[in-house]
Amino acid sequence: MYHHSGSAVQQAAGSPAGVLDRGTTDTEAIHFQRCTWCGTAMYHRLLCPVCQGSDLRTERSEGTGTVRHSTVVHRNTPSARNVSLIEMAEGFVVRGRVMGPPIGIHSGDRVRLSTAKDPVRGEPVFQLVDEPYRAWH
Repeated sequence: MYHHSGSAVQQAAGSPAGVLDRGTTDTEAIHFQRCTWCGTAMYHRLLCPVCQGSDLRTERSEGTGTVRHSTVVHRNTPSARNVSLIEMAEGFVVRGRVMGPPIGIHSGDRVRLSTAKDPVRGEPVFQLVDEPYRAWH
């Protein structure tokens, strides 16, 4: 497993296209792939899930998205944490964590990338953009 070897994680995280990248600026970013044939955006793929094309170009995400699903995890962690699926504005989905109380994160909440690579789990961390919209119909 990667948790005992920090150097292996660092090397693996910077090599393939479409991975989390610190870039050359002080801000972190998520990079993803877009199929040059059909335009589908995807994250960490070798082939397009729609047309099976292999001609993928790497793009930088704007860092904004919407929570599609969030769950609270209690195992293998000193305190409860949330694990969320975030649909990014570009159309791909990424797994990450949203800062704040785990039970306070809901589907439909708008988020912005805070850190592209959490130092412990290596996945993106997001923060809520504004007051979540709640439909109480």
